[in-house]
Amino acid sequence: MKVAFVHDWLTGMRGGENALEALCERFPDAELFTLVHVRSSISAAIERLRTHTSFVQRLPRVKRYYRHYLPLFPTAIEQFSFDRFDLVVSVSHCCAKSIVHPGRIRHICYCLTPMRYAWDQFDAYFGPDRVGRAGSGLMRPVMARLARWDRDTADRVDRYVAISHYVAGRIRRYYNREATVVYPPVNTEFFHPDGATPERFALVVSALVPYKRIDLAIAACRLAGVPLKIAGDGPEREALQRDAGPGVLFLGRRSNDEIRDLYRRAAVTLLPGEEDFGIVPLEAQACGRPVVALGRGGALETVRPGETGVLVAEAVPQAFAAAIAQAIDRPFDSRAIRRHAEQFSRARFADQMTAVIHETCREAGAPAVGDAPAVW
Repeated sequence: MKVAFVHDWLTGMRGGENALEALCERFPDAELFTLVHVRSSISAAIERLRTHTSFVQRLPRVKRYYRHYLPLFPTAIEQFSFDRFDLVVSVSHCCAKSIVHPGRIRHICYCLTPMRYAWDQFDAYFGPDRVGRAGSGLMRPVMARLARWDRDTADRVDRYVAISHYVAGRIRRYYNREATVVYPPVNTEFFHPDGATPERFALVVSALVPYKRIDLAIAACRLAGVPLKIAGDGPEREALQRDAGPGVLFLGRRSNDEIRDLYRRAAVTLLPGEEDFGIVPLEAQACGRPVVALGRGGALETVRPGETGVLVAEAVPQAFAAAIAQAIDRPFDSRAIRRHAEQFSRARFADQMTAVIHETCREAGAPAVGDAPAVW
């Protein structure tokens, strides 16, 4: 049985790519179908796959400015052919779910989220403060058209699998479809405690973009009198640095080894924005350290109040400052925090996704997947 896996684009190792990497271990003979593939930006396990890209790959300066070609993505994703496959599994946060496939085969979508910028976060990506008033005005009808296409192609998927119950709700709201929930993988073998004594600073690990609410973390740490270290980069860095003041250290992009060391040494890791799932809190918890997170979205499913961290009811500096002080003063059990994170391991993810694939095959009357070639 031949299985096809599809990914939006591959330009770095994030949540979707980590899920892909975990599944590569179950389907080592896979092929890869993606709109854009930036060589050496992803893990060796993914790079080993036979890769097929779309015409977008050949457009000018695509490796850096691939998002500028967003209006072309629907056409590009629909041009892939899956005639020789028996099952399609897409990993989608943009358009991978909308591939066109023969009616005889099944299509499972591992949905990271319905595309945020087309549905409910337009201003965070294309608002006047991001691309200027003229640019925002031009993008609004483009994104409205993309949202209609996204909705109209939702039934090309036979079975949705969501990364969280929060995303399952978004799938229900925007696509009018139900979804099974399989949480993304956390590399609990790499992220683990080392017995280091925590230091008195808070940590943020994040892309520096508006919806991540790094400004809220900065303001809260200022009120709490707690130093803040920020690992990550993005378009908001200059503005955040300008307003941060003393006590905030911008570290830029850091290696996985450096991020792990920061998790281990931080008194608390912060998640000030509303996330679809949020892998950072679980990486910190895998290192035995508590988390302070906004009590919305995926954090409600990954942080246990009083046991592995503190959930904040309001996205205001005063509430976050009080939670930071509480988390630093509270004697959390690092072993209990670690045990909680272990429930989100890579092996658990791969087992559950493999079970979904086998179940879908049985329901369709298709043969078992086994070790057949796969396409991502």
